[in-house]
Order: sequence, then structure tokens, then C-alpha cells
Amino acid sequence: MEPNVTWPMVVGAVIAYYVTVVVYRLSLHPLARFPGPKLAAISRWYEAYYDVLQGGQYTSKIAELHKLYGPIIGISPYELHVIDPGFFETLYCMEGRWDKYGWTYDAFGAKGSTVFGSDKLCQRISTLEGATSNLGAAVSAFSRDSANKYIMGKEYNELDLEDFGIGLSIASQGAGVFWHTTKHVADEGTKAFLRYVQQYERDSMDILAAAMSSSPDNKIQNTIIYEIVRSNPPPTEKAFHRVHEEVATVTGAAYETTANTMRLILYHVYTNDEIIRRLREEIASITTEASEPIALRKLEKLPYLRAVLMEGIRLSPGIATRAARLTNTDLFYGDWRIPAGTPVGMTTLLMHTNEELYPNPMRFDPDRWMNATAQATGGANFAPFSRGMRICLGMYLAWAEMYQLVPALIQRYNFKVEGATAADFELERDNFAIGTKAGCNSMAHVTPFQG
Repeated sequence: MEPNVTWPMVVGAVIAYYVTVVVYRLSLHPLARFPGPKLAAISRWYEAYYDVLQGGQYTSKIAELHKLYGPIIGISPYELHVIDPGFFETLYCMEGRWDKYGWTYDAFGAKGSTVFGSDKLCQRISTLEGATSNLGAAVSAFSRDSANKYIMGKEYNELDLEDFGIGLSIASQGAGVFWHTTKHVADEGTKAFLRYVQQYERDSMDILAAAMSSSPDNKIQNTIIYEIVRSNPPPTEKAFHRVHEEVATVTGAAYETTANTMRLILYHVYTNDEIIRRLREEIASITTEASEPIALRKLEKLPYLRAVLMEGIRLSPGIATRAARLTNTDLFYGDWRIPAGTPVGMTTLLMHTNEELYPNPMRFDPDRWMNATAQATGGANFAPFSRGMRICLGMYLAWAEMYQLVPALIQRYNFKVEGATAADFELERDNFAIGTKAGCNSMAHVTPFQG
């Protein structure tokens, strides 16, 4: 006799299943005892609502939830978030085994990943003197050209384009939509949201083959791909798909993240007479030729320049979202025991704008950093590139870009920023990177600086 399965039976079974899941997650799950909204403990759709329907607002919502529930909260059925700065060095330490939370990073197709042309920029800007142009798009093009040369050993010449390749900047700014969506709805096709992907794949394959040859030329030896394959990784780590993941991750990190920071810095530099005066005086102390590039090692020794850059990356760090980590041992936060394997995250931007650590936190104030200790370490809670075993691979590239770009521009040009306020360059939404109202735009009237 065949079983007689009816629609009411199917519906009843589905309802029973979901009721069981809800009861388990609210009462029996290892994270059930942690404070936080019940809807977040039941389903990731709570996060999806703020990610997708509200346009990248879950980071802001997490800050609100901490005010309601305390310093440690559940933000999904599987993940915890801590806002206490005192826990940062515990979570992002250099000891033991720590892994990124794959669900977050897989959305960019980077599973398995471990993650300078200032003269050329100035030449382009010189052709625009007396006109209003998009300084923000120019900064993005500079950042992309610098990153491509370092990663691929190849220049894609974004600075040569009439519009500075603003289309790619807009696509990069919009990457948050893909990231938020693909976290919740699997979609392999969205890996290719950048127009460079196919070209990158071909170039990665060619450079990988050259790097693994017996006699790669100097150009190949100056690429990150060469460093990956020559660092004696296991054979599986030299496979094309693995190396391409590495390239995609570093490339994604090196584009709009650094450009966002530089746009914020340039806004504050060019709208504050005191800041630009002090910068120009400091730079003039090491050179009298505005048209001559200054060696990076000399620029790194300028304390006020470094303070300006540090304040910029405090307000616009590499990512806006939380950086969750997992470890194979239990963690303890006060009286709370966090089970091994639980994703636990903190959000750098929330820490960087904590008024107990940084009084008047949204004020751009380089003098916060004008002492030797602050400049040397940044303090325990200054982490624009994260910390620990999983620190951002593009950190030194980002520093180099900022050290080269800011002095090159202020030595040679005055910019009158038009139609923007400081808030336009601050966090508006979580795009993984900082999503701002200005996006990739910063319109400014350019004239030569007669120093």
C-alpha cells in the first residue's frame, strides 16, 4: 500500500521543521544565552533586511544593538559581535590559529585567499588648470594604476582616460550590492562584476606561467604573483585558481578602499587653511622643487604628514564591515565563554569613532597623532588595516600611495572643493568598504600653487 502524502501533511511537516529550528536556536543552541535581538538569533534574514533592503545599514544597526544589549551580542544564529575596545587585541592577536569567517568573504569569490604614478596624475591635472574637474575620479584612477602595476606588473592606464575610468569606480562603489546579496543568495556569476575580470584572468595566467619559468625577467619578478609562487608554497597553492583568487582579493582591497581614504584626506586638507599651511611648510623643509618627486623614505619621516594620513585612515579605514574571526579554542570575554569555532567580529570603524578613545571622534584632527608614541604604534585600538594573523596584505601599498599622492598635489595645486561637506566622505552605508554619499566623486576647481 503506497503512502498517501497530502499537501496538508507537507505543509504541516514544513511548519514543524521551522518551529523546531526556532525553538532550538532560541533555547538550545550554544549561542542562545548571548544577548541580542531574537529575530537575529532565529535567522540571517534579519541581517539580510538591513544589508539588502536598507542598503548596507547592518553595521549602523549593530552599533544601535550594542547600546540596547551591551558589549557582546549575537548578530545572527551563528555569529557574535563585540564592541569593547579592550577585547580587540585578544581577538586579533598574532598567536594561535585564526581564520577569516568564510561566509563573509566568499561573497566576493575569494574563498581560499590569504589576502606609483603621482607624476602622471599631476601631468593630467596640469592640463585641467583653471577648470572644475572630478578630483575624486582622478584619485581612484591613480589608486588603480598603482595597484595594477604592483600586482600585475602591468599598467591599464586609467589616468589616460578622459573621464579617469569613472565607470569602474562606480562599479567598485556598487560592489556592496553584490556583496550584501551574495552573502544571502548564492550567485557565482556576480564574481565578474568588474569589467577587468576576464583580462585579469588572462594576465594572471600569463604571469603565473612566466613566474614559474626558469628565468623570469625583472618585470615579472616585481609582481605579487611572482612573490606568491616563489615563496615555496605547496603545489596546490600554485594552481591558477588559487593564485587568481589571491590577485582578485588584493586587487579588490587596493581599489576604492585607498581611494576613499584619499578623497576624505584631500577634502579636509583643502578646506582647512591651517592643515594645508602646516603640510606645505613641512614638505618645503625637505625640498624646494615642487616638480621633483620626493623619496618615500623622506616623506615617511615627516611627522605632520603622517599625522594627517593617520587621521584619514582612522575615519576611513580599509573596510566598514565587521571582520569576524574563528579559532579552534574557546574564547572568554568577561564571564562569557565563547565556544571554539564561533565567528566573533569587531568593527574597526566603530572603535575608531569611540568618543572615549577619540574625543570629538568625527572631527578631523591630525594633532591627535603629534607625539612619537602615537605615530610609532597608533595605540592598541588603531587598526585601519585590521591586526593579527589576517592583517591586510595591501597595507604597505596603501601607505605608499597616500605618502606619494598627498604631497605631490599640495606642492603643485590649489583645489577649491565644490558642493561637498565633510559628511559626504564619511560612512553612509556598509559596502564592505566605506560607502559614502560622495561615492567616487569630488568636484574641485584647480589652479596652480605659487609657493
